Amino acid sequence: MPKISRRKTPTVAVGGVLLGSDHPVAVQSMTDTPTADVDATLAQTLLLIEAGSEMVRWTINDDAAALGAVGIIRQLRSADISTPIIGDFHFNGHEILTHHPDLAALLDKYRINPGNVGGAARRDDNFARIIRIAIEHGKAVRIGVNWGSLDRALLATIMDGNQRSGDPKSLKEIMYDAVIQSALDSCAYALELGLPKDRLVLSAKLSVVQDTVEVYRRLSRLCDYVLHLGLTEAGGGIKGITASAAALGILLEQGIGDTVRVSLTPEPGSPRSREVEVCQELLQSLGFRYFIPSITSCPGCGRTKSVYFQTLAADIQKYVSARMPQWRKLYPGVEQLRIAVMGCVVNGPGESRHADIGISLPGAFEDPVAPVYMNGEKKIVLRGDRIKEEFIDLLEKYIVDRYVTR
Repeated sequence: MPKISRRKTPTVAVGGVLLGSDHPVAVQSMTDTPTADVDATLAQTLLLIEAGSEMVRWTINDDAAALGAVGIIRQLRSADISTPIIGDFHFNGHEILTHHPDLAALLDKYRINPGNVGGAARRDDNFARIIRIAIEHGKAVRIGVNWGSLDRALLATIMDGNQRSGDPKSLKEIMYDAVIQSALDSCAYALELGLPKDRLVLSAKLSVVQDTVEVYRRLSRLCDYVLHLGLTEAGGGIKGITASAAALGILLEQGIGDTVRVSLTPEPGSPRSREVEVCQELLQSLGFRYFIPSITSCPGCGRTKSVYFQTLAADIQKYVSARMPQWRKLYPGVEQLRIAVMGCVVNGPGESRHADIGISLPGAFEDPVAPVYMNGEKKIVLRGDRIKEEFIDLLEKYIVDRYVTR
């Protein structure tokens, strides 16, 4: 796979995570618990960290949330958990950070939206207060513009100018201009106030895939700030995952983006960590980073009347996921392992040869044998009703032989 040329940016340190340029694209997420609920927020934060979130953002919207955040961060740090915590501020962030200096000192990054830091008369002053507090404490700041909460005064100014223009732009172009101008003007003001560029992260999120892609493309040509990617209000389920992957995948493939979040509407019963898994799968599918061994499996066809290959593929996926916490510690590099679980002899042997270790099941009408391939060579043929257990044993032995340093 050809190496993607990333945009050159300053390196921004958020706690111990480095963003920008050639540093790995970082995965982040956000809790949906009231931050004042210490137990719930701590539990969900630990869940997200365990899933692989490298930064976690909390809503901090009042004094109770600020006090809760301070307590949770202290618990995390006392347990030697160093994952950066980001405070998400809207409307009253200037007041909260002023009244809670412990919070300002403990957070690793502040996220502010220039569209809702205050009305026209107070917007610049409120924004400046947050930036000055960030400077005082040496914190990074993400300036996050969202189309749904764009500065109305700025939008009105741009629309008025467009109406007076001899060549008026379309409504979509006005939207692009407003989002980009809000983002760049806010960054310029933060720099003017003294915030170093190496503490500044920028995002500009819209809810339509092509609009998001176009705005980030334009921003990438106009600035060299570290960019946080996301599709806002992406939705839930297949729609949210597909739309987010489409938007972020296009941008990442073009070298745009330094940190990502997939914002999924939670489905009843699904873990909050699903958005972390989607980010990881996206980065792994693009070959940017590796988090867990990949499993290639076929969709099935008329040759695969038996559902055994489906069950086997699902069981191997669950087994690998369950073993990864221990494998990661014992076998450095195991996350790049390629496994194939194929359903019949059409593509099965070929895919199994291309994988590091693979099994090709017999399909519906062929002899009930399942050859296993390792490093491109057929090593053994499994038969009977213990194919899964025997393949797992072979997988474990293969990992030990390949990844244990002798």
